[in-house]
Amino acid sequence: MSVAPTLDYEKRFLPRGARFLAGVDEVGRGALAGPVSVGIAVVDLQNMQLLADVRDSKLLKAADRERLDPLVRAWSVASAVGHASAREIDELGIMGALRAAGNRAWFEILGAGITPDVVLLDGSHNWLSPAVQPSLFDEVIADPGCDAPVHTLVKADMQCLSVAAASVLAKVERDQHMQQLHLEYPDFGWDVNKGYGTALHREAIRTRGPSPYHRVSWNLLTE
Repeated sequence: MSVAPTLDYEKRFLPRGARFLAGVDEVGRGALAGPVSVGIAVVDLQNMQLLADVRDSKLLKAADRERLDPLVRAWSVASAVGHASAREIDELGIMGALRAAGNRAWFEILGAGITPDVVLLDGSHNWLSPAVQPSLFDEVIADPGCDAPVHTLVKADMQCLSVAAASVLAKVERDQHMQQLHLEYPDFGWDVNKGYGTALHREAIRTRGPSPYHRVSWNLLTE
């Protein structure tokens, strides 16, 4: 098994005055169908405890992710998963859809009475913070959303327990969603491929055409 993620990196924010840290990760970004999903797992930096067996969701078997999901939810101070649909991905682009999904999860965290002091986001690009755009009156306005400081870290899901935990939550919930969509459109094999571009999935698109849950703005037939 891979090296277990720790809370060592998260501890760096404690001397800076942070208490609640939100680990954030996404799943479904590269799929051809279904939503993109963003998980958040909040840890209390003043009362941190490790959680055994948690890894980046891609390194875990489905049965292990499903076993760990309720444990992660119990371990977290607060947790949530937000989704953005294939239609939203087509309309907003993948970055806009990630922001929408992430902020849906963010507001669920706030609704639980927890306001994170800092966000630890997997990757090198901050897609979570509000998009700042000029208004019709040339004033700079920000879309409502996550207003906490966001710290990005490449491969955070491999080394940071809060982010790995968030990835498990997002993966389990998205997989369950794709299982439900498979019942509606079984020809695409979403119970197995979860909307990703396998050869059989692409062949089904080629012969049957896209479903309402496909990202039609994408090139669905070419790898």
